[in-house]
Amino acid sequence: MSTVLDSIVAGVLEDVKEREIPLAQLRAQLDSSPPIRDAYAALALPGMQLIAEVKRSSPSKGVLAAIGDPAALAHQYELAGAAVISVLTEGRRFAGSPADLQAVRERVKIPVLRKDFIVTEYQVVESRVLGADLILLIVAALTDAQLRDYQALAHDLGMSVLVEVHDHEELERAIAMSARAIGVNARNLKTLEINEKAFTDLLPLIPNDRIKVAESGIALREQVVAAELLGAKVILVGETLVRAGDPALAIKTLLGR
Repeated sequence: MSTVLDSIVAGVLEDVKEREIPLAQLRAQLDSSPPIRDAYAALALPGMQLIAEVKRSSPSKGVLAAIGDPAALAHQYELAGAAVISVLTEGRRFAGSPADLQAVRERVKIPVLRKDFIVTEYQVVESRVLGADLILLIVAALTDAQLRDYQALAHDLGMSVLVEVHDHEELERAIAMSARAIGVNARNLKTLEINEKAFTDLLPLIPNDRIKVAESGIALREQVVAAELLGAKVILVGETLVRAGDPALAIKTLLGR
């Protein structure tokens, strides 16, 4: 039976095919890509760190915010203390675009995560050409060979990698591939349901030498404290920030600053 994730990936593959150029031509553009910023180092800074997301829409909630100037919003995030900016570049379900990432990367001085469904080698190289410092690899969408190959390619290109899991089996696969940063997404992308126990069940099982990230469903300071007690070093927040009247205040409140 087809899942929501299957549908999203099918659309992503169609969109990649429409904009694809020969890989050799794409690689030739790497020489003019922006200098890399070390996202692993940014996420490992002392204290709880935050990945702040530029996100217009989602499959589960529909339209979240009309973000006319993603770079301006990202700049607010940066000034408020975000460690990394996440930019949705998937267009069909999240109303994002590669241009959003490029605009944000030009405006901020901190690392930028390309938040998309990376399912081809082409997208990994494309991410660096666009200026991404960090990419997301979703275990549920990839084979073990793809996870290893895409992570190795990203590292070769200088990028960091956030590996996303939703259950115990996926976590075991992420640990086995020696992922340095592992994100537990409380939202199951196959069903779009929130698993309120995901953080409790999975965060303590991630080895302490990895960067542990809590993703989705975080809206309150007490949720951040709870995630930190479970071992999280980083939170990734989108909906709460884009719907906040004052995103800078929302960041400071979540981080207890």
